[in-house]
Amino acid sequence: MSSDYAKDVLVTADYVEDNLDAFQSDDPDHRLVEVDVDTEAYDESHAPGAIGFNWEEDLQDQTTRDILTKEDFEDLLGAHGISEDSTVVLYGDNANWFAAYTYWQFKYYGHDDVKLLDGGREYWIENDYTTTDEEPSFSAVDYTASGPRESIRAYRDDVENAIDRDLPLVDVRSPEEFTGEILAPTGLQETAQRGGHIPGAQNISWAAVTNDDGTFKDA
Repeated sequence: MSSDYAKDVLVTADYVEDNLDAFQSDDPDHRLVEVDVDTEAYDESHAPGAIGFNWEEDLQDQTTRDILTKEDFEDLLGAHGISEDSTVVLYGDNANWFAAYTYWQFKYYGHDDVKLLDGGREYWIENDYTTTDEEPSFSAVDYTASGPRESIRAYRDDVENAIDRDLPLVDVRSPEEFTGEILAPTGLQETAQRGGHIPGAQNISWAAVTNDDGTFKDA
């Protein structure tokens, strides 16, 4: 199983089920967060205690289309009862597309104890784990981010330097996006201004590293 080689990153659906009481408690020790490509999916159903983050509205700057500022990240987490010491488990649809993006954003701003539910939303639902349409409400807390950790973020100059040094670049989008056939996955507005890919990049799509049930493939 994929969780055998990524114990510090992935948790199983059974783990989440066994800890549902903790995820539903007002105590900030544990928090469960759903982030979907389909921004309406959370309202239909989700795991009990799961907080819903809208990737379009909650997780990016509405003007620059960049990630949240440190201050906005702190406000978002604090408002949902997430503390610096919370164990946060993220999951979402499309085999955790935007849950993984959110995982990176947590790490960038210095939150250490954050994990992904292996298989994501589809695995949880297809295997008949408990769902609800009730939205939880937790007491707000103060959150102070220790980041940013610039070592895990590449800017344009970093990419150009990598090209000059012939370092590997990996593009995880679909083959159709990589070749420029489409600008965005079906159902999403364009996520690129021009089709194609960075010169020298190799395409290892997200779908290529996940199983049919949404779990990650073994190494």
